Amino acid sequence: MTATAQRAIRLVRAGTLPYATALAMQRDLVTARSAGRIPDTLLLLEHPPTITLGARANPAHVLLPPDELQRRGVAVVASDRGGDVTYHGPGQLVGYPILKLSQHGGDLGRYLRALEETIIRTLADYGVAGERAPGLTGVWVAGGQAKICAIGVRLSASGVTSHGFALNVSTDLRGFAQIVPCGIADRAVTSLERLLGHAPPLEAVATTLLGHFAAVFGVEVYPADEVQL
Repeated sequence: MTATAQRAIRLVRAGTLPYATALAMQRDLVTARSAGRIPDTLLLLEHPPTITLGARANPAHVLLPPDELQRRGVAVVASDRGGDVTYHGPGQLVGYPILKLSQHGGDLGRYLRALEETIIRTLADYGVAGERAPGLTGVWVAGGQAKICAIGVRLSASGVTSHGFALNVSTDLRGFAQIVPCGIADRAVTSLERLLGHAPPLEAVATTLLGHFAAVFGVEVYPADEVQL
């Protein structure tokens, strides 16, 4: 990705949305982007407590029975993103870029590395050394022993991306104890709050991240007045 802003991406701040609602929104946005009715779009949001199962998920990686999850107020949703099982919850900064990949290099692997680079630069501004783990997607700390940001994407037949990243800022990490995160049993999950000893404001992290997203992808990010499909 170039560091020179040459394109524009509209930013939609969606607040807190149920995962199923955000999934339907993404599908509508992908259809609209594929038809050229909307520009490239980045959704930023949070989800209530939710376990999602990706396209390659092993149901055994959900460790609690459905009735116990329901008692705890945790939704379980099948997703069409890549990857295995993950957890979403308040205090997690979630980003879903809806991009025409051909306008951003056209290579899915390069796109994933660009998402990782955005997170790594964001963490660096908080004094945290984010890193990649060989053979794994996402951003890690502690020599690759703890994941701080999960990444899972989908590419439509028309070449439009959806899904994206989930950065743990002040997420209640006990939510991850209900699953085998991303199917990886021998590594931990962490957050900025745990690493720093305090929780930076989610809005401040979002602002920092947007600056790095713009630099890594070579775009200008502008706020949307409203969501148009």
